[in-house]
Amino acid sequence: MDNKKDTLIELKHVKKVFKDGVTIIEDLNLEIKKGEFVTLLGPSGCGKTTILRMIGGFEKISAGELLLNGKDISNLPPNERPINTVFQKYALFPHLNVYDNIAFGLKIKGADKKTQDEKVKKVLEMVDLEGFEKRSISTLSGGQQQRIAIARAIVNEPEVLLLDESLSALDAKMRKEMQIELKEMHKKLGITFIFVTHDQEEALTMSDKVVVMSDGEIQQIGTPEDIYNEPKNLFVADFIGESNIFKGKMVGKKKVQFDGAVFECVDDYPVDTVIDAVVRPEDVEITEAGKGRIQGEVIACDFKGIFYVTAVKTDRAEIEIHNLKSFKIGEKVGLDLAPDSIHIIPYDTTINHYEGTLESYIVGKGFLVKFEDFELSDVPAARIFANCTEKEEGTSLLDAAGKEISWEGRKVVASFKPEDAKLSDDAEAGFVAGDINSFIFMDNYYHYRVRSESEEEYIVNDEYLWNSGDHVSISVPLEKFQFELS
Repeated sequence: MDNKKDTLIELKHVKKVFKDGVTIIEDLNLEIKKGEFVTLLGPSGCGKTTILRMIGGFEKISAGELLLNGKDISNLPPNERPINTVFQKYALFPHLNVYDNIAFGLKIKGADKKTQDEKVKKVLEMVDLEGFEKRSISTLSGGQQQRIAIARAIVNEPEVLLLDESLSALDAKMRKEMQIELKEMHKKLGITFIFVTHDQEEALTMSDKVVVMSDGEIQQIGTPEDIYNEPKNLFVADFIGESNIFKGKMVGKKKVQFDGAVFECVDDYPVDTVIDAVVRPEDVEITEAGKGRIQGEVIACDFKGIFYVTAVKTDRAEIEIHNLKSFKIGEKVGLDLAPDSIHIIPYDTTINHYEGTLESYIVGKGFLVKFEDFELSDVPAARIFANCTEKEEGTSLLDAAGKEISWEGRKVVASFKPEDAKLSDDAEAGFVAGDINSFIFMDNYYHYRVRSESEEEYIVNDEYLWNSGDHVSISVPLEKFQFELS
């Protein structure tokens, strides 16, 4: 069975570089099926609105293919695409009444008055605003204006409706109501909705499929249930809802150890695999002191209207729990976890790898290795060349067999573990400096992403709390670096 026949939109190896030379999307691949409600979800600046604008024709792709029903539409202007957009600020015409706003596109296309009347009446019924034809835009509430913007977009019967943060201007109550209405509207229309938001609850509430993005890359694609219950990496686990994240290791078949205790789990990895265990706050069971597998003390308990947010300090971590009972500060409690409440993510060993070049070699000292952001000096030859001896002859480096090694211009990859790095507010203290882009609180440390001026990313685990946007330097002892010829 060919599932391609259900594919409406395809982005193949799409790249987007802006005029200032900044690459926002490097190599993006995405398929959207006919009739799906797809949400592009991620923090500000991750590229989700850029993708929406490329699909709509408001931004041109720099490379790759953008297909609609199998045909490349990369060079089609917006008005020639069967795609309509509801913008964040609605872009309604204040000098026109409701009818004329909705009928504007029909008039441009030359529809007669009878057709305009019939279609405007139909879409007003669809958005629950029958009888509003003569109302001025200025008399409408934010929610009503949002519905008029949707009515204007769907009156032309597009194949795709793009919604760019279109609920962000509404208050909390109206926003929740419009989430439900949009979902119902999607069912009635049967067309493809592509929605952009940074609101996780909004994405989980409305979507058939969620595309989680960070830094111009897709982190995970799946149903809301998959994204929430089976995050593929730490970014998704932290960004979607609240999470307790523990560093641990597998100690047996479907047995994991973290926070000083061993738990049964549903994920199976080889023994001694280093992992991150993700536990949602609502899945932690609070028991009497002495009864749970983890013991701790309540350090905070705040009522949030539906549940209490309770923080418990253990010997090794601080755990957040969402529960229905109030606890006193200082109260001793036990904690326990069911096997299916623990989601295991293998520890990411691919981070902090940087390619450089061997630039010079000094006998008795070692190599100077230059990277895009930094350079490392006096790197011993034995750390770079396999089977290398310390034997030197003049300015030559000899291998174990006494043959001269050719090293000029060779590429080498340097790597380090996040836990071997430290942050400092002294920009000159480390080998590289940058701004903290995001961070995650783990069981007893913070997991930071630091972005340099060249847009290179560095991952650091540090015990001290820094804030997003802080300018920091990164220090790693030379002996903690690993080197490999590439």
